[in-house]
Amino acid sequence: MTSSIMRNVRRFAAFAALLGTALFLQGWTPAYGDSAEVSQLLQQARTSAMQLNRDSSDMASYAGSRLSWQSHAVQINRIKEHINNSGKILTKLHDEREGAEPWQQEAIDQITPMLQKLASNTESIIDHLNDKQQTWHPEYSGYLKSNAETAQDLSNLIRDYVDYGKARSKTESLGKNLGFSES
Repeated sequence: MTSSIMRNVRRFAAFAALLGTALFLQGWTPAYGDSAEVSQLLQQARTSAMQLNRDSSDMASYAGSRLSWQSHAVQINRIKEHINNSGKILTKLHDEREGAEPWQQEAIDQITPMLQKLASNTESIIDHLNDKQQTWHPEYSGYLKSNAETAQDLSNLIRDYVDYGKARSKTESLGKNLGFSES
């Protein structure tokens, strides 16, 4: 049963990533000067951060529950996969940083420490589960809460930058329609 659920989760995640990329390619042309590659990577980071936010929030709800430590371990491994995926996207963003616009560089600079905090905190959760196999400890609950809050902050931050890029693009498009020159 668990492997069936995991397959469905993976299929959904792959579909969501594909859909996000398709929507990006169809509906959003970066503003003049913006790096199209960075804009696309930010869109991918947004999708990954949304998944990370959802799973971290779910795990925080496990605090105080009667779920086994093994159930917690399954969920934290899911979160670790999202963090690893986000880390790969962040590496690509850093590779493209030099050709990015200042607002895109700022996005990369703000995403980096938040993802590092999530990775560090997730390692602490994994270490706690491996060492103590306890889920009732206050320190453990603190890790879960911190991860959920940071994942939400990261998701909101990336969403705001993506929305900003879309707004810049929309403003530029409207300007062209009205006959204003590119800036």
